[in-house]
Amino acid sequence: MKLTTMTQVTIDGVMQGNGGASEEDRRNGFERGGWALGKGDDETRAFIARTYQRAGAFLFGRRTYELFAASWGPLREHPIGAALHDAPKYVASTTLTAPGWQDTTVLRGDLEAAVRELKAKPGGELQVHGSGLLTRWLLANELVDEMTLIVIPVVLGQGARLFPETGPDLALDLAESRVDSKGVTIQVFRPAGRPRYAGGLKSLPTGHHGR
Repeated sequence: MKLTTMTQVTIDGVMQGNGGASEEDRRNGFERGGWALGKGDDETRAFIARTYQRAGAFLFGRRTYELFAASWGPLREHPIGAALHDAPKYVASTTLTAPGWQDTTVLRGDLEAAVRELKAKPGGELQVHGSGLLTRWLLANELVDEMTLIVIPVVLGQGARLFPETGPDLALDLAESRVDSKGVTIQVFRPAGRPRYAGGLKSLPTGHHGR
């Protein structure tokens, strides 16, 4: 299976508390939850639903798993809820002992080996939604084949970001991009090794900022 990630982020890279419930994630004094609620047009919502429907399995961090189980678990009539219900679900956690969602397997041991074993299986996509810590770990360990960012046109000014201030570097190739009628951008990237830095390379023109 191809390992893909899908993450909703703000212009300033925040992914915390995007859901509809303002109380969803209040860690570290976060008070601006629900920033993605109602954003995106019908085409974007259809794109997201189609993405879920082509999954062969889902991989979550514990926190996202528990949020999804509570919100999507009962909604089996919704295309996303049905896709999540029908597919195998895997959770990277050393503390989860009794997952309440059917067809869930907890990955407790060597996570890299477990993920590589899952990727070796035939099928559609092994999809990761949300799960910021897990997504960063997968990228750092070169396990991600494709990454989709759904960029909401808002600057939040607080909250946990998908990429930390310091971390491993990564070059990306743009595979697909579109902007919907509400200004939401969908960008599909494929990891392409490490970036190239200055040193014999021509840089982009800087222009005349401030004039």
